[in-house]
Amino acid sequence: MRRRRGWAGRVVALVLVAAAIWIGVEIWRWPAVGRLATERPATTAFIERYRARQRATGRPDRVAWAWTPYPAISPALKRAVLVAEDIGFFSHKGFALAEMQDALEDALRARELPRGASTITQQLAKNLWLSPSRNPLRKAREALLTWQLERVLSKRRILELYLNVVEFGPGVYGAGAASQRYFGKAAADLDESEAAQLAGALPNPAAWHPGAASAAYRRHVVTIERRMSRAAFLLKQF
Repeated sequence: MRRRRGWAGRVVALVLVAAAIWIGVEIWRWPAVGRLATERPATTAFIERYRARQRATGRPDRVAWAWTPYPAISPALKRAVLVAEDIGFFSHKGFALAEMQDALEDALRARELPRGASTITQQLAKNLWLSPSRNPLRKAREALLTWQLERVLSKRRILELYLNVVEFGPGVYGAGAASQRYFGKAAADLDESEAAQLAGALPNPAAWHPGAASAAYRRHVVTIERRMSRAAFLLKQF
C-alpha cells in the first residue's frame, strides 16, 4: 500500500511539473496583443504556413501582401466582408452565439450558404497566431486571444487588421494586394460587385477568388451582393 501511495505521489508531482512547464512556455510564447494598437504585424501564422507549403513542394514562397490603411479601403469592401462573415461585428464583444444561430436559420430559409460562424475577431486571432486546426486547445487559445483583441483594440482597428491579413486567393493577402491582383486598382476604388467577389473568396481562398470557375463561388458572390443591398445601415459604422 505504501509503495502504491509513493508511486501515486510521484505521478501527481510529475503531472504538476509538466503542467507548470507547459504554462510557462505558453506565457513566454504568448503574443503581445497590445502592440497591434500601433504596430503592423510583420507576418502572420497563415502566411508562414503558406510559405512553408510552397517551399516543401519546391515552389517560390513569395506572397502578395501590402498594407492598406483603413481609410484607403473601400466602404463597399468593408460592407461586403461584414455581411459575408460577421454582420454583428460592431455590436458584439468578439463572440456571437446568437449570430451563429441566426446565420444558420437564415441560410436554411433562403437555401443559401450560411454566413461565417466565427466572428471577424476570432478569424483575426486565428490568422495572426494560430492554425486551421479544430482541436480544443487551439480553440481555447483562439478564445483568449479574441478576448484580448476586443479588450485592447478598437473595432475599426480590428477590422483594419483583418482586411490587411486575410487571404483573398492563393498567396494573396490583404485588400490592397487583392485589389491590384484581380482588378488592377487600389482598394479605395473597389465597386460593390468587385467587393462582393473579394469577400466571396474568404471561406475558401485556394479555390474561390475573382476569376475562379466555381459555380458555388459565383452563387456565394450573388448571395453577398443580395445581403449588401439590405445592409446599407452598416455604412454609418465606417
